[in-house]
Amino acid sequence: MSRNLAIGAAAAAGALLIGTFGYTYFAGGSGDKFAECRIGAVAGGTSAIGGPFELVDETGKTVTDKDVITKPTLLYFGYTFCPDVCPLDTSRNGEAAVLLEERGYDVGTAFISIDPERDTPESLAEFTDVMHPEMLGLTGSAEQVKAASMAYRTYFKKQDPEEGDEFYLVDHSTFTYLVTPEQGFIDFFKRDESPEQMADRVQCFVDKL
Repeated sequence: MSRNLAIGAAAAAGALLIGTFGYTYFAGGSGDKFAECRIGAVAGGTSAIGGPFELVDETGKTVTDKDVITKPTLLYFGYTFCPDVCPLDTSRNGEAAVLLEERGYDVGTAFISIDPERDTPESLAEFTDVMHPEMLGLTGSAEQVKAASMAYRTYFKKQDPEEGDEFYLVDHSTFTYLVTPEQGFIDFFKRDESPEQMADRVQCFVDKL
């Protein structure tokens, strides 16, 4: 597969996944203290998403969700070889974190690789440092990555590469999750939300913690 074809395929796959694997929305209830911060609410409730995980950080150290989520954190599942979707989404998350920092909010960012075959701790460090100086990259064994993905109800599937093609693609869902140590998963953000919109909503959630 040529590089241009790979890029086009990734864009098409990203658009398909947004429609296919998106969560259902419904109006937030009066018992939800975060209701005014949401665009909607997650079908099944927020308790159905998130949970413990064990992964490997950029230094090669094994860490758990307790080590990673020590403050409100924007969490994204992607891979560093992704030709367009992941860099755009992750850059947006970094920009939102900078906006929040400028407003006096301490919000973390983390990137969980769904391509552990190629994403080493070293390559993740290079990738995340470009997006935000404090963004944390996480990888692990195939089993560890799958467990984290299942906890957050994300989807990913490696496309069958042509022989000798090192630029194989991985289809995946593209949501960013807001998670806190106390509440766990709070809400998610779709690709069409701008850094400013994301920062505004995160600020609203944090103000109500």
